[in-house]
Amino acid sequence: MAERNYTRQLATIISIDAAGFSRFMGIDDESAVAAFEERRDIIVDSCGAFGGRTFGDAGDSIMAEFGNPIEALRAAFDFQGRILALNQSVAEDMRMPFRAGINTGDVIVRGGRLYGDDVNIAARIQEFAPHDGLAISETTWHHVKDKTTAEFTDLGEFMLKNIALPVRVLIAGRSSNGSSSPTASLAAIPQIHGQQKPSPKGPPAIAVLPFGGDGGERDVGYMADGIAEDIIYGLSNTRWLSVIAKSSSFQFRDDTLGTRVIGNALGARYLVSGTLMRNGGKIRLNTSLADASNGRLVWSQRFDRDLVDIFNLRDQIGSEIVSMLDKEVDRAEQARTFQVPWESLETWQLVRRGRWHMNRRTRGDTETALEFFEKAYREDPNSSAVLNELAWWYFWRAWLRFGDSDDLNKVEQFARKALLMDSLDARPHAHLGVVDIMRGEPRSAVEHLEEAIHINPSFAFARSAMGSAHLLLGNAAAAIPFFLDTERLSPFDLYRFHNLGELAAAYNFVEDWSSVIAAADRSLNLSPGYFYARFLKIGALMRSGRKDEAERELAIFATRHPDFSEQRVRWIPFVDKAANEFLIANFELAK
Repeated sequence: MAERNYTRQLATIISIDAAGFSRFMGIDDESAVAAFEERRDIIVDSCGAFGGRTFGDAGDSIMAEFGNPIEALRAAFDFQGRILALNQSVAEDMRMPFRAGINTGDVIVRGGRLYGDDVNIAARIQEFAPHDGLAISETTWHHVKDKTTAEFTDLGEFMLKNIALPVRVLIAGRSSNGSSSPTASLAAIPQIHGQQKPSPKGPPAIAVLPFGGDGGERDVGYMADGIAEDIIYGLSNTRWLSVIAKSSSFQFRDDTLGTRVIGNALGARYLVSGTLMRNGGKIRLNTSLADASNGRLVWSQRFDRDLVDIFNLRDQIGSEIVSMLDKEVDRAEQARTFQVPWESLETWQLVRRGRWHMNRRTRGDTETALEFFEKAYREDPNSSAVLNELAWWYFWRAWLRFGDSDDLNKVEQFARKALLMDSLDARPHAHLGVVDIMRGEPRSAVEHLEEAIHINPSFAFARSAMGSAHLLLGNAAAAIPFFLDTERLSPFDLYRFHNLGELAAAYNFVEDWSSVIAAADRSLNLSPGYFYARFLKIGALMRSGRKDEAERELAIFATRHPDFSEQRVRWIPFVDKAANEFLIANFELAK
């Protein structure tokens, strides 16, 4: 048997990390390295003074070992206090705070290095610490709780990456009677005793944190809060997401707490945050969506606008963000369902999996999507989310079949039942609107779509459908703003090719031929096989006197659509059939 060349011992480990090091490196890498080394020397000195030793330096992280948990806590408070004082003596953008995590447990010692789960736990819980803050495990807390004046805030139990059992995490701060006090934001975290409650069943919750304002300008701060409030209101109107109330999420104004800490405190899987800045007559809003379960950034966007009508500006930015967040969370949850066994999927997860297949837009995936929706329907026939997905599925097939009446009847059936389940859901109103459009009743459609947009102003599908209703009524000028709003609200929508095709048609009727061609090209870039966009482009090219280009496009059209009949265009339910003949006449010029 090989001779054992390691030993086991009880130790307290501190994992120390430089917060914002990568950002600092991006600004000035040489200054960042110099600042890190200056603070590392402080850490090494403090750890040595309290009987510890540092080991395992890697990039911007440092590990330290102590035999006594109390001395480890004292060392951490000491070097953090010294680093805090050093940071206060330099410009704000040159500060480098450090956060630390402490755990006590069994370690393997080999060649001066330490190994084992308890070392890894220290590194994992360090991620829960605020900037210039300290997180400790329950095992360390049991050793120090009665032997120090430190104050502790219990965050509850967490499952940590690659750690088999849950770990209880606490934030440690010096007594408020001492020279420093715990981070003010910790007061917003509820005291948790015992094991963390399991995640509730149902769709995930999302929390919108207060947006930061630039400097001390009060009006910018007010506007930042206003945009965040608008997003909370807008997200609540999507109906499928649980949205944390402003009274809870707005307690977290301090950005030094990590996403996992805030998410756990609020019971939210997703966190939305942002910063608003003003420069003269312009504003810039940087906003992001983070997954609190793993701390990863899901989505981020920058919005630059002229500062004119503040209320209109708030409405525009807020509605755009709501529409994008709805789709990004939906996308993330679709992917998450693949981590759950088929037999364990909840009803709302079956819907998300079905949406994933639906978005692939192949015949096989569309059929698979229906299987998921029908399974969800069998499990919960009164779920408005399930009813809306079934309504959408049959509408999509009806559209492909040029208004199949049986499918449209099913859309109406599911939409009306969904309204009985939730009268404040915009989706069934929109589905009833598009049924009326397909049946050649655009005036009736407008009423349903107005209700959908009133309930959820960020609902891009309803706005696009409203544009189509106006277009069919013969009011192309009124239709164009709805299609443009859809582009603004949902610039990466999977079905954007259809909205652009409708926009091209609207430009056709106001005889803006260059805009027809541009919109049709954008539609074809997304879906080269969409016959309507190429059909409209050919007519617009001829009207523009670009005969050679029109003939090339006609050759492509004939290859892609060998069975095309003008009856497909005559089917479009314009109230005035002269509109159908106008489009056909433009196309015929190329023959």
